[in-house]
Amino acid sequence: MEISEELVAQQQSEALVAQQQVVRLQALLEASRQLHSTIELNDVLHIALEIVVRELELTGAFFTTFPQSYGEVTPEFQASLHLNASESAKSLFSESFAPFKLCDKSGVPFAELIALIPSGRVLDLDETDFLEALAVQASVAIENARFHARALQWQRVESDLAAARQVQLSLIPQQMPDIPNYALAARSVTCYEVGGDYLDIVPMPSGEMVIVVADVAGKGLASALMGTSFRSALRAMVHAGLSLMEIATQINLLHYGEGDEARRRYVTGILFRLDPTTHTLEAVNAGHTSAFVMAADGALSMIKASSTPFGLLPFSSYAPERFDFSPGMRMLVYTDGMTEVFRGEDEFGETRLLETFVECREPTPELVLDDVWKALERFSDGQEQSDDMTALVMFRNA
Repeated sequence: MEISEELVAQQQSEALVAQQQVVRLQALLEASRQLHSTIELNDVLHIALEIVVRELELTGAFFTTFPQSYGEVTPEFQASLHLNASESAKSLFSESFAPFKLCDKSGVPFAELIALIPSGRVLDLDETDFLEALAVQASVAIENARFHARALQWQRVESDLAAARQVQLSLIPQQMPDIPNYALAARSVTCYEVGGDYLDIVPMPSGEMVIVVADVAGKGLASALMGTSFRSALRAMVHAGLSLMEIATQINLLHYGEGDEARRRYVTGILFRLDPTTHTLEAVNAGHTSAFVMAADGALSMIKASSTPFGLLPFSSYAPERFDFSPGMRMLVYTDGMTEVFRGEDEFGETRLLETFVECREPTPELVLDDVWKALERFSDGQEQSDDMTALVMFRNA
């Protein structure tokens, strides 16, 4: 049987088409390998543009602008052309453009790959299929590079926050001062890596001790920064030998003068000045939670707020209260995170905290804090809390 020349030609044509499809498929596989060989975003874009120009012998190619969420895309690839060296920018305006959408994993387009086609040329079906498949592979590679960049960025943030946490922990008194006839213990727990609670015990040149428990409005890194600034200013004033009233007044004016952001992050605080020789205690409560004081006979009193928080108003006045800290007396000072522990919609509250403090007969401040924290844990039943918690307990030995 003789095979007609027409049939032979048809078979040869089909074989050529099949061969071209195999070659194109191999080129696509190689393109995919190259695109996924790196997780650097600009390298992925560069490879994709080179493949378009090289494999299809086009005039050039470019990407449309990427959203800002895609991180650092250099100007070279953000919206500019990637050209064959023999082409001039002026001639590009006579070329035709073929757009191919880049979509994220949920199918939402985020940019386009634009192929610049020479004048008089039309892409055939195989070439169009190749570019569409390349756009899909480029989308995946770009998304992977994007997530990699985000992961690196988050690792840097986590590292910085961990370092900030260590710095903040180092600023809390590492051990309680040895004050004759007195015992102190303190504890501070942040709900995030760093927090806005501030606790300090600073000796004065006179031998007296300034004790501070404060709470910056808000939580997290911004509040921690304000707390560090507050600490530096307060310590400088204590070492300068200022009175408690002068310290409170100057701290308020300084914080208010820092501007709107500082005023939004005002500080509630309670300042004490303990004279261990006369056993007198001065206190200024600037918009802070009430401190609990219990005498040896069980009589209770509170040191309530008598003025506005630091940095909230420029004209606040501060007058310290003075009282004797008698033998057997104990005091609990805390931030509002202690009372704002929740179990569902139920709040631990000031009443429960006071009852826990009064009923605790532990002989040391450390054990009192242990008892208080156990009560909070039992009440919360493991529910995650949303505020920093700081407390200080002081005893005068009987």
